[in-house]
Amino acid sequence: MTEQHHHHHPHGQAHPPAAVAPSILRLSVLERLAFATVLIALIWAAVYWAMH
Repeated sequence: MTEQHHHHHPHGQAHPPAAVAPSILRLSVLERLAFATVLIALIWAAVYWAMH
């Protein structure tokens, strides 16, 4: 059985660039550390707010 492919661009033209979903794995080491620091600060702020 032959499978047909459906393309969303005109025949003969290159594929449009794929959309890249944001991912923490695509960040540099410093950006990951900053992300983790902000996340930890938010968690501690929520704990502090819940205790007072």
